[in-house]
Amino acid sequence: MRALIFAAGLGERMRPLTDHTPKPLLEVAGKPLIVWHLEKLAAIGVHDVVINTSWLAPRFPEALGDGARWGLRIAYSYEGPVPLETGGGMLHALPLLDDAPFLLVNGDIWTDYDFARLPSEPAGLAHLVMVDRPGYATHGDFALGEDGQVREDGEHRLTYAGIGLYRPQLLADWERHAAADDDTVTPPRFRLAPILRAHMARGAISGEHHGGQWTDVGTPERLAALDRQLRAQQD
Repeated sequence: MRALIFAAGLGERMRPLTDHTPKPLLEVAGKPLIVWHLEKLAAIGVHDVVINTSWLAPRFPEALGDGARWGLRIAYSYEGPVPLETGGGMLHALPLLDDAPFLLVNGDIWTDYDFARLPSEPAGLAHLVMVDRPGYATHGDFALGEDGQVREDGEHRLTYAGIGLYRPQLLADWERHAAADDDTVTPPRFRLAPILRAHMARGAISGEHHGGQWTDVGTPERLAALDRQLRAQQD
């Protein structure tokens, strides 16, 4: 299995920390956020990892190299000076992935979720990991049914953890479900969520709930809190 790590964001809410360091390279407990993912991916037997980049893109190969220190082969999918959003970023990276399902993880999260829990392939087009809605989120993203299907609406809405297993075919007809932010931009820039919602309606998106530790490292305060938490656990 191959993996794609989303790391192209501008990290605007994290400034000034991200003025010179991309958010996934910020450290918690002495280790860059993205390295926590690389170590876990290598541990479950992933060999090829694609990292999409935009803001401060050269910093990634400077810090991570070709991945050999973790037994990985890292390829970089540079999107240009403006990120292509989640859908456009995934589409742009597909030539560096094969036709098999791939593991996707956001580079700016931390979690104790075990990637080995993911199925070998999704039953439909994608399998999403969901977490309880954090206190700073006004509402959840999607609902997870007792049948394991993810739906746009439901009584108990959860937050998408930024972890999933995806088939490349999910984006085969993306234009039917998502509008590009700017029709003049090539490669196209568009969001993934509308495509997921469209396929949820026909039962093609499954999911699971993770009740363990998870943090969306979206602010300097959350980064500092996570650092304290992990260092306390290590003591």
